[in-house]
Amino acid sequence: DQLTLMADVRQSPLVALMNTLNTQGRAGQQQEALTDSLVKSAKNLLSTDDAKAIDQKAGAHGPLDAAFGPVLGLMDTKGSGDNSLSLQTFLTRVIRVRLKLQQVTGAADPQAMMQALAQTVFQGKSVDITDTRDYGSLVAASLGQEWSGFGQAVFVQPMEQAWQQVLSPTAESINNQWQQAIVNDWQQDFNDRWPFSPDKQSEASLPLLSQYLRNDTGRITQFVKTSLGGVLRREGRHWVPDAIAAQGLHFNPDFLNALNQLSELADVAFTGGDAGVHFALMGKPARDVMQTDLYLDQQKLDYHNQVENWQPFVWPDSQWKPHTTLTWTSVSAGERIYADYPGSWGFIRLLDRAQVQATDNSTFILSWKVKDGSPLNIMMRTDAGEGPLALLKLKGFRLPQQVFLDTDSVPDVPSDNGGGDGL
Repeated sequence: DQLTLMADVRQSPLVALMNTLNTQGRAGQQQEALTDSLVKSAKNLLSTDDAKAIDQKAGAHGPLDAAFGPVLGLMDTKGSGDNSLSLQTFLTRVIRVRLKLQQVTGAADPQAMMQALAQTVFQGKSVDITDTRDYGSLVAASLGQEWSGFGQAVFVQPMEQAWQQVLSPTAESINNQWQQAIVNDWQQDFNDRWPFSPDKQSEASLPLLSQYLRNDTGRITQFVKTSLGGVLRREGRHWVPDAIAAQGLHFNPDFLNALNQLSELADVAFTGGDAGVHFALMGKPARDVMQTDLYLDQQKLDYHNQVENWQPFVWPDSQWKPHTTLTWTSVSAGERIYADYPGSWGFIRLLDRAQVQATDNSTFILSWKVKDGSPLNIMMRTDAGEGPLALLKLKGFRLPQQVFLDTDSVPDVPSDNGGGDGL
């Protein structure tokens, strides 16, 4: 109804308002005399300087031009090219939107058609309603700072309200799709397993986790590309909302944080598709410790205070015999076991018990305190990011259930009518 009234030339309050501003703003204007126009044309022909792209002295002039000039430009029916902004073009676009929405509301299943309309935008395609919204924003911006509040209220907000009517049911539908396609299976596969539940002994399946986290073909990435590809874009390792296409959408910050956290983890631990982290370890001397041995699956670090050197490792090394053990021999006793973990996550469990000190972005000092207070020291150098330490970020991790926040839960942000762009 609001768009119908706005676009009706005979009843539109917008047209009436703009006509009033046009009349008042042109008070006292004087048209350029024919002789003055001929003289100016002759000067332009004889001038050796390049002609200005826009003649700021063209047309009628009056005492109110400085104040009403931007608005009067929208009412100029003479035009200055197909790319000029005008009230008539805006109203024509509004009519298209109204007809489209009437088609939606008159369909056999209006909600399904409304969701399909918004889904095309989520997939990166443009529709009349978003094109008109963007055109209204362009018109408002063309009015300048002094008229910014007027432009936002007249040309931007009505289209944003219409877009919100389309978005609300669609955002709820996307939330349902996210829960059914990803969250429900994720919770069943991981929520009751270590590291997602730190107090559990059973461990999450690494092959199953890789099915979700692969950055190219993973289930989460495929969902984002298919359902949100038009409103989320990849910048480096992070997903960010598209500043234009995502106008009016209220992404759940927890969803974006989780998406980026998992994306960063995939770049470190699932670069080849399956889980695999390459790094190097080097034993370090410690008081009263004669020997330190670390067994990671089929690999072994044997350090007994000899010359230090880096030794390459990969986690996990063997899917058939996954096992991690850390032992030490002190000056007063024989070999003793500090930790012994079966399973693929054994080394990550061991890292969880270490005191970690970063010396730079890729080198870390790992230290475990034994019962007599002596430390077991090992240095780790990673190939990418934090290496296997990045897996510890999954400890207690929960996948958010909502992609978009409910409209009622979004805090109201006061609009800035003093200038500048705003969503």
